[in-house]
Amino acid sequence: MAKFKLALGLLASLLFALAPAAAVHAKEAASKSSAAKKQNSKKVKVVVRKGARATGDRAIGPRAKAAPREKAVRRVVTVRGKRKVIYQRVTSAAVPMAAPMPTMGDLAGLNLTRDPLDLKSSVALVLDQSNAEVLFEKNSNVALPIASITKMMTGLVVVEAGQDMEEVLTITDDDVDRAKFSSSRLKVGSQLTRSNMLHIALMSSENRAASALGRNYPGGLPAFVSAMNAKARKLGMNDTRYVDSSGLSKMNVASAHDLAKLAMAAFQQPLLRQFSTDPKAIVEASGHPMQFGNTNHLVANPGWDIGLQKTGFINEAGRCLLMQAVIEGRSVIMVFLDSKGKQSRTADAGRMRKWLEALKPGNLVLPGG
Repeated sequence: MAKFKLALGLLASLLFALAPAAAVHAKEAASKSSAAKKQNSKKVKVVVRKGARATGDRAIGPRAKAAPREKAVRRVVTVRGKRKVIYQRVTSAAVPMAAPMPTMGDLAGLNLTRDPLDLKSSVALVLDQSNAEVLFEKNSNVALPIASITKMMTGLVVVEAGQDMEEVLTITDDDVDRAKFSSSRLKVGSQLTRSNMLHIALMSSENRAASALGRNYPGGLPAFVSAMNAKARKLGMNDTRYVDSSGLSKMNVASAHDLAKLAMAAFQQPLLRQFSTDPKAIVEASGHPMQFGNTNHLVANPGWDIGLQKTGFINEAGRCLLMQAVIEGRSVIMVFLDSKGKQSRTADAGRMRKWLEALKPGNLVLPGG
């Protein structure tokens, strides 16, 4: 019995001695576990930090830009029992941009012609309106598609035909562009006077209005197109051919020299001068007022004195511009065809104007001449 009590006492002493060490080890283990939890908690916070966009395990600030051909995809995840929103980058295959459609001028190689003014137009011509003296020319005898500059001849034929300008015309399905699907603010059934149709055809290049003008000519559109071509021949526009009244077809072609002749003839008609140069106008369509603007922003620029103008664009023609203006007291006719860039035709007009302003009338020298 005494030996048993002695052994029991020794065992108790041993356990008592080992208890502090076990407690220390337990405390260290608990400390390590707590630290690990804190560390893991910090990692989660970095990934799903509020207001950040995350991809994988990296947080990206709101202003960070995605790499090219990558997009951020929104994901909802649950972290520690709470729903969080994260963003992951997804790489998508790059879509190659389609090459721009070559114009007829490009196919003819006219875009390779260089000039000292660095014009963006493949064709350019500037004439003195008083005597038809050529002040500048570039590929000016080549017939190219002229797009909506066609509408200037449409206007000239309408005015010279002496038709009732207050007659009400109706837009029909025949006036809808089924070839190029160009847009129009005039719905089928819209009714406008011939005067208003002509106004927005010249000022805003309204295709359906131009079509309706031709369709309501005695004999219909075929007779109207014949009258356009007859007028062109009468004016000596030998490189010109018309097939419609709107200019939507690439088969409406003319040279810059021919268009200068058209501008001089059209300038004699006050209504064409007014309608083509109004910066904006309100016209009545089916009893409702509609506001239209000019396709040539230069007419609203007080620094320009423009007496007649018409813009044009279809893919085959590029950007085109026909304009009469007074520069340094000299009345000039400007023609720009097959221009590259949305504002390039008016920019070319600006370059030409600066060149003319730098030279004294009567002492003009062609660039490089």
